[in-house]
Amino acid sequence: MNRREVIGRLGLMLGGSIIGAEFFLSGCKSDPTKINNLITEDDMALFNEIGETILPETATPGAKMVNVGAFMALMVNDCYTTEEQKIFTNGVTALNDRSKEQYGKDFMGITAKQRTELLTVLDQEQKKEAKNNQHAVHYFRMMKELTLLGYFTSEVGCTKALRYIPVPGKYVGCIPYRTGEKAWAT
Repeated sequence: MNRREVIGRLGLMLGGSIIGAEFFLSGCKSDPTKINNLITEDDMALFNEIGETILPETATPGAKMVNVGAFMALMVNDCYTTEEQKIFTNGVTALNDRSKEQYGKDFMGITAKQRTELLTVLDQEQKKEAKNNQHAVHYFRMMKELTLLGYFTSEVGCTKALRYIPVPGKYVGCIPYRTGEKAWAT
């Protein structure tokens, strides 16, 4: 074998690995707007409003600003089991049904005060259910957890709602906390 043959074969192997890697990684792309064809753009807008009700904009940006709805759809689609997905998507329907029952409109059509009242009642119900049965999975708990996770792992949540130092110095295990201070992101 001469040098030209070796270089030619290495070129084929290298080219094949680059093309093969692109083909392999293209299968890893997911569409956060679809979950078994059940979650739509309208659902993500609803998730943003639920998130904004849970974490409203104050001195810091709210959950809607970080697009927590897309995060929720992505997590449900990619990380939840089929059973959990069913609980979550049925919960979206139950939330709107409950809103129509109490206020005559679906969740997107009611006022901010009514949204807060409704979600507060759902939060109390899920806590009671969890107290009675530790293995119970309530759709509102899923929504609340995804809202908090999506918000506080976003750039805005880490840098504006929490204290963040991109390159921390030495480790200090015990730092005094004063009432009203932000928690640490890192």
